[in-house]
Amino acid sequence: MIQIRRAMDRGHANHGWLNSFHTFSFADYFDPREMGFSDLRVINDDRVSQGKGFGRHPHRDMEIFSYVLEGKLEHRDNMGNGSVIAPGDVQLMSAGSGVLHSEFNPSANEPVHFLQIWVVPDARGYTPRYLQQHFSKEQKQGQLRQIIRPESAGDTAEGLPIRQDVRVYAGNFDAGEHAELSIEEGRFVYVHVARGHVVLNGQSLSEGDGARIRDERLIELSQGDNAEVLVFDLRGQELPMMLS
Repeated sequence: MIQIRRAMDRGHANHGWLNSFHTFSFADYFDPREMGFSDLRVINDDRVSQGKGFGRHPHRDMEIFSYVLEGKLEHRDNMGNGSVIAPGDVQLMSAGSGVLHSEFNPSANEPVHFLQIWVVPDARGYTPRYLQQHFSKEQKQGQLRQIIRPESAGDTAEGLPIRQDVRVYAGNFDAGEHAELSIEEGRFVYVHVARGHVVLNGQSLSEGDGARIRDERLIELSQGDNAEVLVFDLRGQELPMMLS
């Protein structure tokens, strides 16, 4: 079963310097029907004006990763990490027992467009950490490239390690390019179209659209038009189990 959520149905907040669309309930946007999916709690589609950003603020017990689509994003935290990420970079921060960080657009003349994604970890109180890896467009073109893997999968597995049983794939699709992903029995999948247009199992999706997928054993992406897609392979549960 594939349940489509159109981009226009997302929450929206425009703060001037920040234009943000919320796939799931976040901040002032609350919809009791949209509290996440499996261990996936937040997908925020953010555009930040030049020279602006999120000042230093705390997080804990959440796996947070950023995926830049256009422009650049500067990260700083109280662990001593500082970096600027650009398209193709994936930034993963395990907030664990607590971290302070800021995210800014360092450009004086260009906005930044990125996705901020939160996954509920499998336990509380982990030691905080910061990781980053680059995946080129060529590595993702016409295929689904694993960018996030469960930490339990080991260091030989592709992608950055997350403290949950979640895998995330990224792919770019144009014209006749086509990719398939097998789904283990009992697993759920969420698909988010970051930009462009693509066909998922015969259903047309556009930028900002998402799809909850249950009781399917295969997904197929095809007929892309400048499409960039994230696919989340998730545990078979309806909502995030927030840690007490």
